[in-house]
Amino acid sequence: MKRLLTVGGGSGGHVTPIVSVIQEIQNSHPDIEIRFWCDKRFYHQAVKIMHSYDNSIPIRVISSGKYRRYHHLSAVQHLITPSVIFPNIIDFFKVMIGIVQSLFLLIFWRPDVVFAKGGFVCLPVGIASWILRVPLVIHDSDAIPGLTNKILAPIASRIATGVPLEHYNYPMRKAVYVGIPIDPSYKKASYRDQQLLKSKLGFDTQRPLVVVSGGGLGARSINDAMVQQLKSILTVANVLLISGMAQYDELRSLSPVADKRFKLVDFLPGLADAFRAADIVVTRAGATTLLELAALEKPTILIPNKRLKWQVEHAQLFVDAEAVVLLDEDNFRLAGDLTISSAVSNILQSEKKQKALENNIKKFARPKAASDLAKIISIAAKK
Repeated sequence: MKRLLTVGGGSGGHVTPIVSVIQEIQNSHPDIEIRFWCDKRFYHQAVKIMHSYDNSIPIRVISSGKYRRYHHLSAVQHLITPSVIFPNIIDFFKVMIGIVQSLFLLIFWRPDVVFAKGGFVCLPVGIASWILRVPLVIHDSDAIPGLTNKILAPIASRIATGVPLEHYNYPMRKAVYVGIPIDPSYKKASYRDQQLLKSKLGFDTQRPLVVVSGGGLGARSINDAMVQQLKSILTVANVLLISGMAQYDELRSLSPVADKRFKLVDFLPGLADAFRAADIVVTRAGATTLLELAALEKPTILIPNKRLKWQVEHAQLFVDAEAVVLLDEDNFRLAGDLTISSAVSNILQSEKKQKALENNIKKFARPKAASDLAKIISIAAKK
């Protein structure tokens, strides 16, 4: 294998696993030429993540679009609702442009294999690679396959999954459960390392630290709830809030910037160190994030985005194993026992609860996912 094209977009959860796989492939193919393609919306964060590992990897934006489907709308309503039909038509043409764009690029730089991690951008690239008969390997992190992977599955050479195969209806002859590749830096911190990391972040090492992240683009509902409940949480723990760029300026004006117990950032390239420093992590139910936290054995409070069925499914897998504390997005901002503040306090007040969460979440860790996926990609490139 001399050339590898990697594709992903939509969130950091699609990009960071690619970096882990690239690391593994470069160990066995040190002279390999690698390129990365992504969607326009996530380009800037993708550059930060990819170039924090290797700034020599070329990154290109590919035109792509999504198909809007809403469960509360009927088939007819999807066709007559202007806010749905017109964006869908526009995005259809974006996908067509992306296919043509990918075809030209693949003709002039023909890789030995294409690795599509996920996101809408993988659709035009995957179709173009199939047209040119370039082997395609896809990885599906989600418990509920998205439309892109459903379309690409029949034409893919191999399919790797993030959760056990019984959650999918992919062809078993080419599907394999590997887990989700994560950065090797996501390893459990010793007590001493955790104290050093807290100090590095500017926090008192003797107080518990709660790290809150709503994903690469942030989560407004979580950010708003944190501002509302911050005073209460700060009585029992320090807080690092990773807000995402969209709401950062607004939150900065509402937050106590002079309080040493609290720190607000819009984006954190060294997220592994922040999670390793944490005593509790509050986050969405992103598939990659969950496996990272499993490797770190972190007590976790999950607030899945209820509009994303795959997040709800992922969260339920961990809830069934008593590996996380689950909060309902419709209720966690209200007063009572369902708030982030009360959940944090309940965990910190019980060492038994903390140990149970640590022991149960670590059972989901798949430490060989990156190396297993790298082998699958290498084999596909040779066929």
